[in-house]
Amino acid sequence: MKKSLILAFAIALSGGAYAAGKHDHSPKHGGIVVEVKDVDYEIVAKPDVMQIYLRDHGKALKLEGAKAKVTLLNGSEKSEVDLAPAGDKLEAKGSYKVAKGTKGIALVTLAGKSAVSVRFEVK
Repeated sequence: MKKSLILAFAIALSGGAYAAGKHDHSPKHGGIVVEVKDVDYEIVAKPDVMQIYLRDHGKALKLEGAKAKVTLLNGSEKSEVDLAPAGDKLEAKGSYKVAKGTKGIALVTLAGKSAVSVRFEVK
């Protein structure tokens, strides 16, 4: 009886620890979420705007001094877009060829840190 009680207690504790370690990776802005090095990069790629939101365990990252370059690939066609901080996101406005199947690579650099490469595909 004592062993089963200890086992039940251990299982209950391990389940709680597992749940506490998880965080929400769902998109908050209608984009595509990719996790790289414990940071969620939510990429919103539309024909008139390109945005990247960054979260670390659900908390928005500070973007002062940050920058990003997104390379869009449509078959053999390639285009590049530079993004700059705009409130709680990195953003560029313009005209972009974005459709289902468009692949992209975002090179995101935060102030004082090395660039991180984030790959995505528009679905």
